[in-house]
Amino acid sequence: MAVFNRDSQDEVSRGARAIVVHAETRGLDRRDSDARLEEARGLALAIGIDVRAAQAFRVRDLKPATLFGSGQVDQIATLARQEDAELIIVDNSLSPVQQSNLEKACEAKVIDRTGLILEIFGERAATNEGRLQVELAHLDYQAGRLVRSWTHLERQRGGFGFLGGPGETQIEADRRMIRDRMAKIRRELDQVTRTRGLHRARRQRAPWPVIALVGYTNAGKSTLFNRLTGADVMAEDLLFATLDPTMRQIALPGLDKAILSDTVGFVSDLPTQLIAAFRATLEEVLSADLIVHVRDIAHPDSEAQRDDVLEVLGELGVAGEGALDRGEGDPAPPPMIEAWNKLDLLDEEAAELIQEQAARRENVVILSALTGEGVDRLQRMISDHMTCGAKVYDLRIPVSDGAALAWLHEHGEVLHSTISADVMNVEVRLSDATFARFAKAHI
Repeated sequence: MAVFNRDSQDEVSRGARAIVVHAETRGLDRRDSDARLEEARGLALAIGIDVRAAQAFRVRDLKPATLFGSGQVDQIATLARQEDAELIIVDNSLSPVQQSNLEKACEAKVIDRTGLILEIFGERAATNEGRLQVELAHLDYQAGRLVRSWTHLERQRGGFGFLGGPGETQIEADRRMIRDRMAKIRRELDQVTRTRGLHRARRQRAPWPVIALVGYTNAGKSTLFNRLTGADVMAEDLLFATLDPTMRQIALPGLDKAILSDTVGFVSDLPTQLIAAFRATLEEVLSADLIVHVRDIAHPDSEAQRDDVLEVLGELGVAGEGALDRGEGDPAPPPMIEAWNKLDLLDEEAAELIQEQAARRENVVILSALTGEGVDRLQRMISDHMTCGAKVYDLRIPVSDGAALAWLHEHGEVLHSTISADVMNVEVRLSDATFARFAKAHI
């Protein structure tokens, strides 16, 4: 992995010395500065950057030229020199002008939160689709910063008379290359979307529900996914440990089969370029029968992380708990339940408080994906949601037809059974689609 400076085109490799700074604005930040700085440290650590110091600056008015005030810029430059930092990470979004001015004032490379997240995604994307999505987002991000990439072409002058600017011809050519490449990637992603749509349609024709795991990055989605499916998806205490979606078959009480989907984790201030680029992947969430929102309940900013996730889901068109608007005629969003994860990290007093809070809500289950505690309760809650529309059938099956009885136990929920002479009376809960399959095969 490398973080590139768009002016000199050189790079900062793994192990680069860096400082993290954050512009704290009263009333605009959803969480406190310490939490923001700690998350920014985690983002930098995810791509091997050596963070030497982190500091927040209270900014009354965001400055168009540098974001920070002039005195604060001097403090940042001094801190960078003291820590021998070659990289300054600004945990905010910077305009191209702000990024350029900060680099000149601090005499160090500068990247903002968007650039940092894009670098992480670029390193972690494993599939062709993921790489295409990240490249599209990166090109979109770079397009507005090209004016700073060609200072070595100042002797070139485009246009006529005095209207042409330095390097204009080369910049325009590069912009055309970026536009052409973005168009090509979009065509390839459209094909991926159509293919995924065909697969989704095939699954929808089958009577198997789809459950999508969503949540803030590092909330434990992949650990829970592995626990429920027995898979071996990468799961580490690391931000954005996995990017590409994974789907596996699982068994649930009363259901013969369901599909569980693990999606990319969300983060506060997720770059809009990434939301757009990953829309095709996250369409799995839109078409799910149930969304399981995995939350790190031991994190001090758990509520703020919840709001961030719902905000991104809103941008995707999923109205979490009815909090977001839908257009007239749009299908209702999938129901959502919350899995309050990392119970094992809470002390006894905190665990009791969380238990009391969860008891007042019907759509919450507390668990530890790491130890397995509470996972059975989550499976039961998912099953209850999936089978709430199922009907109870009273069936008479010959005692000799053991295959039919075994089929009902495997694909439905047998509530009661009695034997009368050579007939077995079975009371079983089945969905309409499952009953139709049973009737076709055994009646």
